[in-house]
Amino acid sequence: RRRFDKPEGFRRRSDDRGDDRSYRKSTGRYDKFEGRENFRSNKSRSDEPSGYRSRTFQRKHDWDLEPNIDEQVSDVAPEISGDTIIRLNRFISNAGVCSRREADELIENGQVSVNGQVITELGTKVKLSDDVELKGKKLVAERKVYILLNKPKDYVTTVDDPHAKHTVMELIEGACPERVYPVGRLDRNSTGVLLLTNDGELTTKLTHPSNRKRKIYFVGLDKKISPAEMQKVLDGVELDGEKVNVDIIDYTEDSDGTEIGVELHSGQNRVVRRIFDSFGFKVMKLDRVYFAGLTKKGIPRGQWRFLTQKEVNMLKIGRF
Repeated sequence: RRRFDKPEGFRRRSDDRGDDRSYRKSTGRYDKFEGRENFRSNKSRSDEPSGYRSRTFQRKHDWDLEPNIDEQVSDVAPEISGDTIIRLNRFISNAGVCSRREADELIENGQVSVNGQVITELGTKVKLSDDVELKGKKLVAERKVYILLNKPKDYVTTVDDPHAKHTVMELIEGACPERVYPVGRLDRNSTGVLLLTNDGELTTKLTHPSNRKRKIYFVGLDKKISPAEMQKVLDGVELDGEKVNVDIIDYTEDSDGTEIGVELHSGQNRVVRRIFDSFGFKVMKLDRVYFAGLTKKGIPRGQWRFLTQKEVNMLKIGRF
């Protein structure tokens, strides 16, 4: 059965084990929230990926204490050499031409040549130093860069905006010679986890609505919200003709009733603010602490780091 993985202060679904105190006595799973009934969840075990455990909405600053990875974090993007061998369709995709599937069609149609020889066999591998041409035009396989930023307020999530005073691109200036761009959006007054990359295929995977990537936000409201009102939020609201559901909602630890945690999978624009607006609440603070398996632990506000290969692999597998 699912439970929160925080040793202390975890909140349990009221419908998970009910008042089965004999079970908790046998396992020793008591906690200071014994008897609380305000936790609300829309998620079922059938919706959860293998190995999934929900995370408690602990105090905000607890998310900033240490990195959530096992590998050593580097401030230099991983280098690649000309001798690196990759599939031809990946080479074409890395050059920014199209997706790997579309690249396979180009190869089968005889539109791609390697070192002057037309290639039609799928699965062909090439070196990054090879001369690859598409319809007679030379392609350059740009290395892929993945940057994790802890976005501060007053920065617009865009590559260029003549009307914006500051953009997130200013925060990563000089990080790499490659041209990267934000994956998804955080509005100007929102903070937290933001990924920037030049990997178009991964960007599509993370942002397409059908993939329903998991996101967790800390939300500060203009007034207290009751458990009954949280239940109404959990029941869903219609936005742009589509019913949007929150998966989990609860008070954060030490909340005065205005600070809550929200987990959802919707990819709609400004979805959290619009949800609470529809119920008569104004979002005063919005901090994204989790996105598709990534957190901002160990990254001070306004700072960034490159993803490790382990994290990149995790995103490509699409587990979270």
